[in-house]
Amino acid sequence: MHRTLTRRLAMLCAMLCLGLVAVAETHYKPHISVGGRAGASLSKMSFSPGVKQGWLIGTAGAVTFRYSEEKIFGLIAEFGWEQRGWKENFDEANSFLNYSRSLTYLRLPVLTHIYFGGRRLKGFVNLGPEVSYMIGDKISSNFNYEYPGDVEGFPDNRMVSQMSMDIANKFDYGIAAGLGCEFYVQPRHSITFEARLYYGLGNIFPAKKADVFSASRSMSIEATIGYNFRIK
Repeated sequence: MHRTLTRRLAMLCAMLCLGLVAVAETHYKPHISVGGRAGASLSKMSFSPGVKQGWLIGTAGAVTFRYSEEKIFGLIAEFGWEQRGWKENFDEANSFLNYSRSLTYLRLPVLTHIYFGGRRLKGFVNLGPEVSYMIGDKISSNFNYEYPGDVEGFPDNRMVSQMSMDIANKFDYGIAAGLGCEFYVQPRHSITFEARLYYGLGNIFPAKKADVFSASRSMSIEATIGYNFRIK
């Protein structure tokens, strides 16, 4: 597992370096910017078999490094965090039950940055791979989730294994795609607004044939506001 992730990280770094070299060979003047962004996230899990759930509200943010050309193309590397997870849906129990599980990740996306527009206002699309590592696992519940069958009024015929299972895989990897706009307050100072979708390809629980879940993948939507300062 660790060797595979190490190889993937090495490949991502190589892709970034090759991309930077390729861009630098064009005749356009490069711009380098640093900054940060922060906001809110909504997340669920893609479970198989399925689990009744709703969106979990969390936070997200990152420090950013961007290399871009004057025309339409650039590359972004970020280091940040995101709270993912899920919230159980108990509509059939008149909503008196409450359970949510928040998973906090440190993450590193490397994204292609395509932008368009005028000098003061630009639209952009970001797309690329992301790797992350879980550093926090917090459960919030108003009942004994380890023995849900003992809870009065708990709904029958419901998948409950995910509530108490330990996280087996803290590493995750997936695809991130964002859409947003950037407003230039001054030539070197800009404010960004972005909506980004993440779909994980790794499973947090064991996924062999004999295991409870064949899939347990993260998925999230985040909305952030950011600030960039062009240093070159």
